[in-house]
Amino acid sequence: MNKKVLTAATLAVFASAAHAQSSVTLYGLIDAGISYVNNSKTATGHGSLFKYDDGVAQGSRWGLRGTEDLGGGLKALFMLENGFNSGNGTAGQGGAMFGRQAYVGLSQNNIGSLTFGRQYSFSTDYLGSNYSTGGLTVAGNYAYHINDVDQLTSSRINNSVKFSSANFAGLTFGAMYGFSNQAGAFAGAPAVGTTAGSSRAYSFGLNYANGPFGIGAAYTDITFPSQATPAFSTNIANVTIANVRDLRTFGVGGRYAIGAATLWALYTNTRFEPVTGSSTTFATYEAGAKYAFTPAITGGLGYTYMHLSNANTGHFNQVNLSADYALSKRTDVYALGIYQIASGRNGTQDLQAQIGSSTSYFNTSGLGADNQLAFRVAIRHKF
Repeated sequence: MNKKVLTAATLAVFASAAHAQSSVTLYGLIDAGISYVNNSKTATGHGSLFKYDDGVAQGSRWGLRGTEDLGGGLKALFMLENGFNSGNGTAGQGGAMFGRQAYVGLSQNNIGSLTFGRQYSFSTDYLGSNYSTGGLTVAGNYAYHINDVDQLTSSRINNSVKFSSANFAGLTFGAMYGFSNQAGAFAGAPAVGTTAGSSRAYSFGLNYANGPFGIGAAYTDITFPSQATPAFSTNIANVTIANVRDLRTFGVGGRYAIGAATLWALYTNTRFEPVTGSSTTFATYEAGAKYAFTPAITGGLGYTYMHLSNANTGHFNQVNLSADYALSKRTDVYALGIYQIASGRNGTQDLQAQIGSSTSYFNTSGLGADNQLAFRVAIRHKF
């Protein structure tokens, strides 16, 4: 009997230890609310629109992440993350089951991690999360730049290998490469005049954060973005995405916290190189601030100026105002007010106002209006 008791106790200890060394977490969030815009496309022109809108402060999602302790500071890790629309239950990211993220890899204490799969570029990891109004306030996808041209929020690279360093006294850095998985398309941008190709990508990033101060930079290059899965958005002023052979974006941002206030600034430069014809460049200048009036109430203000140049010239000015009230650590309600005005020409057409990282929010295609005013009230719950 004593041997049986001892054996059972020993097995229980080993089972507990094995359980403690591995973990799998189910997590997610749902962001849902009502939005209004004064100018949206109709059958005869444009008019006011009230709509149920999902995933603005953050995209609605659910996911699984886990780690296994392999000993000596080495861990195995994975993440599977699905995006969805809470209004109709459909999957996001072109219907992919795990379209937001899907990767597996290893991490080593004091060195970093090496991961394989569908992953964010460093433009999203470092710049979008840390130095933009979209990442630092609940203005979210309404504040990210038109069609996310500079890859701040939705830059997910397929078939990628990614190294992310450990934190060295506030300094982190990384590099990644996304394979095209087609013969002869491993290195180098395709030649001018190339009419077809596969989507391969690479990205680099460097970030330093110490106390109230942070600064970061990132570069991302994607060839034939229309061949990515899901394909890059096609509704960008003066850019026919099927004719783009190379998208290159660089950015640098900084932020500083002073008591209950946080200030930030960001610059990005994005260049679309076409198969034929002249290139198009978007230069974006952004500044913003937020202030915690109480532990539960935070207000945010941001301003963005975008300049379209080279093939044509255009200007976009946008102001973002937000208020967030935390009901608990996991649930908050928020309100947004966004205004944008556009000027310039896209070929023979006036440029249109296009609030947010995707024009699908307000259906502006063919609108003909040079300004938009939007409001939103919503609830966000994290689990």
